Amino acid sequence: MPRYDYRCRACGSTFEVSRPMINASDPAPCPDGHDDTVKLLSTVAVTGTSRGGAPQPPPSAGGGCCGGGCCS
Repeated sequence: MPRYDYRCRACGSTFEVSRPMINASDPAPCPDGHDDTVKLLSTVAVTGTSRGGAPQPPPSAGGGCCGGGCCS
């Protein structure tokens, strides 16, 4: 289930709410009881390592700048 970050405008605290995506836009009260909250913009972080070392460039069809189709 996705988690959404919110910030309370009344007390400034930030908190998470887990809810189905269909309810993503529903209001979320602050854990301290305040109703004036705003949903924060979430970011996605992709981390990890690739197998086989450094990334390799895509294979070239040859022929320089245009991939070999129109250059000689």
